[in-house]
Amino acid sequence: MQKSITENGKTGFHDKQILESWQKNVSPWVDAIQHKQIESRVLVTDKAIIETVISLSGNNAPDNNASGKSVLDIGCGEGWLTRALITSGLSVTGIDAVQGLVDKAKALGEGDFHVLEYEQFSDRTIPQQYDIAVCNFSLIGNESVEHLFSVLPSILNKGGTFIIQTLNPYISCGDAPYVDGWREGSWNGFSHDFCDPAPWYFRTIASWLQLFINNGFVLKAFKEPIDSSTGKPASLILVGKVVSSPVDG
Repeated sequence: MQKSITENGKTGFHDKQILESWQKNVSPWVDAIQHKQIESRVLVTDKAIIETVISLSGNNAPDNNASGKSVLDIGCGEGWLTRALITSGLSVTGIDAVQGLVDKAKALGEGDFHVLEYEQFSDRTIPQQYDIAVCNFSLIGNESVEHLFSVLPSILNKGGTFIIQTLNPYISCGDAPYVDGWREGSWNGFSHDFCDPAPWYFRTIASWLQLFINNGFVLKAFKEPIDSSTGKPASLILVGKVVSSPVDG
């Protein structure tokens, strides 16, 4: 059952707890990805994010070479998306805050992977500019996510694109009020090898859109990939294009 939403500031939840949890769960997460244990990803969301990035890169012809557009995979985990996009002819860099996940990404094959926490993102820590930045279910905090949005326009090339795939707010809200706030985490549905689930920050669709607007993006696409087994959205995909300098929110 979905845990009740909590008001920000009235709990002990914070962004660092997310990082602490993932540092403890590297091995079971890698195992879950490699053995395709997450049904929604296998059936819907993995394909959805790959197709979205490829469609916006222009590299959807079968004879494309690796000289395609540059992509920054933020929160890359063990690197599955980075490797899939490289196979599609894109130049991809993967970044994650968890050393263990980056180590595994490097060990699994091709790809340029680095460790960096979201709060450390800037045009100094990431000197290269990219055509596309993508976050696939990797925006689950509060202040760290707001910071990332604020600095991405300086990391993306002119007219660059920011793609996120996240939990669909209407589905993930459960029975709780449809308002922003921290929620307790859960590993329900995963193996017993997982421990200490991370809290996560719930955002309404309006709040996601406001993050794009406040930081100089215009929304170019809004998708809700459908899980055919349930007839309900499996995720939410938002695509923003840099059109101006960030403004005060």
